[in-house]
Amino acid sequence: MYIHNSIKSMTTIDDIKKLIAKDETRTLELKETTGELYKGMETACAFLNSDGGWLMFGIAPSLKIIGQNVTDNTRQEVANALRKIEPAIDVEVEYVELPDKPDNYVIAIYFDSNNFKNGPYSFDGRAFYKVESTTALMPRQMYEERLKISNP
Repeated sequence: MYIHNSIKSMTTIDDIKKLIAKDETRTLELKETTGELYKGMETACAFLNSDGGWLMFGIAPSLKIIGQNVTDNTRQEVANALRKIEPAIDVEVEYVELPDKPDNYVIAIYFDSNNFKNGPYSFDGRAFYKVESTTALMPRQMYEERLKISNP
């Protein structure tokens, strides 16, 4: 089954500044670059299995918006990582250009949880969920309970 993820559009740097002002939460994960793409996708999976949330690349640990250079290769890496989420999802990846740094972008992706009805979701063969602002492997019992919910 192919699931279309509902889209929450975030198109301005000001919107991003407001969202990141209070640091990472259960529904917000910040990564400096796509060099952390694998960990970011584990969190994306956890968002799908929990309450949903935003994954952003181009934000320093100090909460400074630094952006990153985005090439076609970057876009392909993000797309290939998203394809490792099962069941398959359709999400909008937003590339928000920094006004003071041309060719540097914040990559913002919103993941809607769908209240477990299409899950449990896995990334690269493993399921994750959120515990406060951390990402954890989903325990087997929880995974099995979610399977029952999605396949009554």
